[in-house]
Amino acid sequence: MIKFFVKEAVNLNEKMRGLIGKEQPSAILIKTHYGIHTFGVKFPIDVLILNNENKVVSMKKNLKPNRIFLWNPMHEKVLELPAGTIEKEQIKINIPIDISIL
Repeated sequence: MIKFFVKEAVNLNEKMRGLIGKEQPSAILIKTHYGIHTFGVKFPIDVLILNNENKVVSMKKNLKPNRIFLWNPMHEKVLELPAGTIEKEQIKINIPIDISIL
């Protein structure tokens, strides 16, 4: 199991902004069914989509700025991470993720 310490986007404004305007990537948890975009994000990110048991069901390495990422809308937990995290942590589909909210 891999553990991440993350900030959670809890209101609509935080969910819409995510990492937009930030100078450096950080780990953030967003709950949404519809997908994410990186318009206005200054750096690439890694993205994990988790099921209700916090197991990885989809992922995207190195999602560049000005892109869109969509997944099966039955899943709502999205972890946005610094680019390279998936490779560094050797994350695979079905691996459980332990999330601690900061």
